[in-house]
Amino acid sequence: MTVSAEEFKQALQLWASSVAVVTTHSNAEGNQGMTVTAFSSVSMEPPQILVCINEKAETGDTIQNTQHFAVNVLTEAQEAVSNEFAGGASQQQRFANVAWQVGATGVPILTDALMVLECQVVNKVHAGTHWILIAEVVNTVVSTGQPILYFSGKYRHLT
Repeated sequence: MTVSAEEFKQALQLWASSVAVVTTHSNAEGNQGMTVTAFSSVSMEPPQILVCINEKAETGDTIQNTQHFAVNVLTEAQEAVSNEFAGGASQQQRFANVAWQVGATGVPILTDALMVLECQVVNKVHAGTHWILIAEVVNTVVSTGQPILYFSGKYRHLT
C-alpha cells in the first residue's frame, strides 16, 4: 500500500519550514536561483547540509555542473522574493528585482537574507523526482531579523 502524491502533499503542508532561495552561477548560464523548503543540516563536523532540487530544475543542472551553490534563508520581509524565485519569472528578472552580491565562492548571495550558507557539493543521491545534494558549508553570512515560515500552504510569521 502506498500513499498518493496528493495525500503526501496534504500531510507535508502541516510541517512548518523556513523558506530559502538556492542560488548558483555559471559563466555559460549566468545567475540562477529557485525557492526551496526542502533544506536541512546534516553534520556539524564537517559542516554539511542537504537540499532537494527537482531533477527538471535548470538551477539544479547548473549546480551539478559547477558544484557550488548558496542557501539564502529569507526574512519575514522577503515574501515577494520567495514568490519571485518560485514562479514564472525568468532567471534574469529574478535577480533584477532583488539585492544581491557575489559571495566568497562566486555564487550570488541575497544581501537581505537572514543567513546564507555557501556550499560545495560533496555527494548527490537521486530519489524519485529529485536530487538530494549533500554539500559542505564553506562560508556563512549571518544577519538579524525573523525568518519567514511556510505552513499549511501559506507564509507565516513568528509572533
